[in-house]
Amino acid sequence: MEIIKPAGDKAEQPASSSLVTTSTGQSATLNALSYVQTKVVPLRADHLERNRIVAYNKNSSMGGAFDLLRTQVLKAMEENGWRTLAITSPTPDSGKTVLAINLAMSIAHHTTKTALLVDFDLRRPKVGACLGLPMEKSLNELLADEAELQDVLVNPTLPRFVVLPTREPIPLSTEVLSSPAVSHLISDLRDRYNSRIVIFDLPPVLSSDDVITVLPKFDCVLLVVANGMNSKKEIEESLHHLANANLIGTVLNKAEPQNRSYY
Repeated sequence: MEIIKPAGDKAEQPASSSLVTTSTGQSATLNALSYVQTKVVPLRADHLERNRIVAYNKNSSMGGAFDLLRTQVLKAMEENGWRTLAITSPTPDSGKTVLAINLAMSIAHHTTKTALLVDFDLRRPKVGACLGLPMEKSLNELLADEAELQDVLVNPTLPRFVVLPTREPIPLSTEVLSSPAVSHLISDLRDRYNSRIVIFDLPPVLSSDDVITVLPKFDCVLLVVANGMNSKKEIEESLHHLANANLIGTVLNKAEPQNRSYY
């Protein structure tokens, strides 16, 4: 997995330090950040492994590709003052959700950033299921005015990482994503904390008009292409739809890893 096309020019609560248990079983300090109103949910290592979530364990050798991607993404975002990142793909099953989760976790391991991952694939939400999160209240209730933001955010016991899941598909997704309520939510999530990077897992760009509708509301976008699955025509058509966005780059996913020597 690597970026193969460079970009062109174009409610956690602050409190006193608290301790949580990481995937390695050790205690870690949250750098003067604790989760007072945000629900804290432990994750199961076996569930994460089955869903190819490898970046949870900071010491895992399999997370190196996501750490490299994190460094490239954060560099581009910091240079431009961007804090909201949309992730999409040409078609379904390109691995964009798994990549979004691993990237958000890798960013959370970055000592100066917090990461918030939002499931905006309203037709086929998968973030919560991939992480194994309970979702009694989610984006569904938030958009229906049946819950407050602090009621639907989840901290999966990883310091500086928060998730806003979507439990089930939302009807009329294009209309919902174009609504003032969603615009206000995106702005609120972006502007509440200067150190926060907000990642939005979007639907595939060619599957509906959802992405085209909501894309102008984000600072930048990352395109995930599946090796051997997405045709040249699909990639070109996706890039055409993203032409007016700040495209950070294109990630080639599901490719065979290359053996690299240290020297």
